[in-house]
Amino acid sequence: MRIGIPRALLYYNYYPFWKIFFESLGHEVVLSSPTNKKILKDGLESTVDDACLPVKVFHGHVIDLINTVDAVFIPRIISVESGEFICPKFLGLPDMIRNSVAGLPRIIDCELSLYRNKTGFMEHAIRVGRLLGNSTQEALRAYLLASSKYNSYKKFRVKNGRLPIDEGDKSFFEVTAPDYSKYKDGSFKFNVLVLGHPYNIYDRYVSMNLIKKLQDFGAKIITPEIIPERNISAGAKKLNKKLFWTLGKNILGSAYYYMDNCKLDGIVHVASFGCGPDSLVGELLERKVSRDYSLPFLYLNLDEHAGEEGFNTRLEAFVDILERRRCGESNVSSHG
Repeated sequence: MRIGIPRALLYYNYYPFWKIFFESLGHEVVLSSPTNKKILKDGLESTVDDACLPVKVFHGHVIDLINTVDAVFIPRIISVESGEFICPKFLGLPDMIRNSVAGLPRIIDCELSLYRNKTGFMEHAIRVGRLLGNSTQEALRAYLLASSKYNSYKKFRVKNGRLPIDEGDKSFFEVTAPDYSKYKDGSFKFNVLVLGHPYNIYDRYVSMNLIKKLQDFGAKIITPEIIPERNISAGAKKLNKKLFWTLGKNILGSAYYYMDNCKLDGIVHVASFGCGPDSLVGELLERKVSRDYSLPFLYLNLDEHAGEEGFNTRLEAFVDILERRRCGESNVSSHG
């Protein structure tokens, strides 16, 4: 069976796992095209107006797959961490797609929740395998293999600082490190913490190639995906209350840990217009930075109307501030 995976939303978190899992069961994995103007246009035309940009983009990716696959994998996700939730849009996504997109192939939409069940991911994978006609034993073997390789991939990513930038099937998301040899001793000019949901910061089209542009300025990019989970958890404990949104917790935990423990020159927070969790997390983060730290902070709010010229102007102004702080002799230290 040809199983389509939309190149959007939690694709940037779990694609390596699902690729190995489905292929181990004898199925072919087909990715939608990288986000482009047509995909965004199709998504905008098929989605309700008040949906956020990532959901609109997801609709476009599903449409891109319609005539090329036998089924589209759209899990009904409730929770990916014990005692935590993710945005409700993931729970209702299969229903939104069915009601908004015509001519769909079969949708695989098993529920996934780890809120009260630590084995929820395994049970979810087994249910998916059985829906595809595989036995429980076959699905369990595929799950164990995929889990082992996926965990190794995550450890490699953190150890080597490899960002999960979308390179399709090349080697999951491993990319060649940028050439910083033009800088003295091959070192980075700045350490910049880029925060946001993975589908906002790693989608080259949606983010207007933010990471590449910062790298071209000589910035070493740090994101939650290359920070050890124990460090994120340590940072999140500094919040007055436990944040029950997993992605928001990762953003704030990363920021709080790095601001207190590592040399940091600036922070960029990327959010989607109309995203409730983003608006709260962004407010908490900006207040913390302005109150307790002397760090340049850039907030980028993305939607389908965002223009690249204005985006580039704000980014260049942010880098100018980093440059002046780096060269100035009377700066306040950027380490906290």
